[in-house]
Amino acid sequence: MEKSDHFGLSFSTFARLIDNLHDEIIIYDRSFRIVYINKACIRHYGYTQEEMIGQTIWDFIDDGDTCWNLSTLPYVCELDQPLRQKQKTYIGSDIHTIAIPLHDDTGAIDYVVMSVRDDIEQSDINRLVDVLNIVENPPERYEKGLIYRSEAMRSVVQLAQQVASLDAPCLILGESGCGKSLIAQYIHNHGDRRDAPFVNINCASIQASLFESELFGHKKGAFTGADADKEGLIAKAEGGTLFLDEISELPFPLQAKLLHVVQEREYRKVGSPHPQKADVRILTATNRNLPEMVKNKAFREDLYYRLNVFEMVLPPLRTRPEDIAPLAYHFLNEFGKRHNREKRISEAALRVMKSCPWRGNVRELAHTIERLVVTVEEGIIDTAHLPKHLYRLVPATSPGQSWGTLDEAVEALEKRIVSDAFKKEKSSRKVAQALGISQTRASRLIRKYLG
Repeated sequence: MEKSDHFGLSFSTFARLIDNLHDEIIIYDRSFRIVYINKACIRHYGYTQEEMIGQTIWDFIDDGDTCWNLSTLPYVCELDQPLRQKQKTYIGSDIHTIAIPLHDDTGAIDYVVMSVRDDIEQSDINRLVDVLNIVENPPERYEKGLIYRSEAMRSVVQLAQQVASLDAPCLILGESGCGKSLIAQYIHNHGDRRDAPFVNINCASIQASLFESELFGHKKGAFTGADADKEGLIAKAEGGTLFLDEISELPFPLQAKLLHVVQEREYRKVGSPHPQKADVRILTATNRNLPEMVKNKAFREDLYYRLNVFEMVLPPLRTRPEDIAPLAYHFLNEFGKRHNREKRISEAALRVMKSCPWRGNVRELAHTIERLVVTVEEGIIDTAHLPKHLYRLVPATSPGQSWGTLDEAVEALEKRIVSDAFKKEKSSRKVAQALGISQTRASRLIRKYLG
């Protein structure tokens, strides 16, 4: 029987009470290891309790990326006094952290207890400062970046960092909605041209007859309706980056002129005999098969090779399920603020989301989360609220067989996913990596479903 303290509360009861608090509660030991964190953590970081408890702060820091823009913990331990900090997590949650050190009998720091709240009012902060004499910590550092946890996306980001400081063209490939424009912006933000303009143009959104004028600009009187000189997008990107999304839709007659820009670093406005210098870096993206278009004479081969000095392929969301939870909570926070409707997602609903094909990739996930935020009246988004097309349930073993309740159907789906993963990966560690969960949880699910 579980031991109770003198108040009559067992640890499991106490933990259940803490878990149901809206605010996040997190406890570190003197080794910076997470002793306990309640369920609010997934709302702030996209990690579950199971994934965080027992880990150190350093387990969530890799190459400068962290759950937080700047952790309070090292400062509270260094200064040995309470601190407060306004932070932004990497999935976009704005939080305020109150950190208080607890000491042992010798006066050394034994634990650090933190209370974390979403967007606390400044008046409330001031009252806490008065009561606790909380000290301000150093200024926050935060840069909005890509949200990912998978090794596949980590490799993409590492390549983006490598090519960012170069000036050669880069071709970004991937399915529609998987984040090609975000990668292009990331490359620009981390390169030498970061302080100059980033001009994003979708080639599919401009009429073919207007494309040359939009890209290069025109002189007054160059054609009917040209009542004044106009700067083109190349001029607007001067010194910076020109990102041509859906480059496959660039009209064939203009492809030769773009090739001239890439090779000679110059162009001519429509109606002008004089060339102008083009100091821009060109990034392009497409979801189509450009080599096949080259083969079919729909895209110039010489332009393809000039644009494809560096090639980057973004993996579809369905191949990186470990990215779904942080992305889902990022969108939940973003749309919750926009529509003033705070929501949470149940673990069962997240399991279903991780198994979905997401043919529209991150864009489809974002639209789905926004619709759920707007339409679900309850505070927690559960499996019953998910659009029916998201389910990929195991077929019945015999005609007319019923799945029973929705929870039973979800469990059947979970069993199939775990069984298939273990059959392929052969170990709990590899299953954990494939499904984007902790090894402890993977081991528990394997025992549950496979004995």
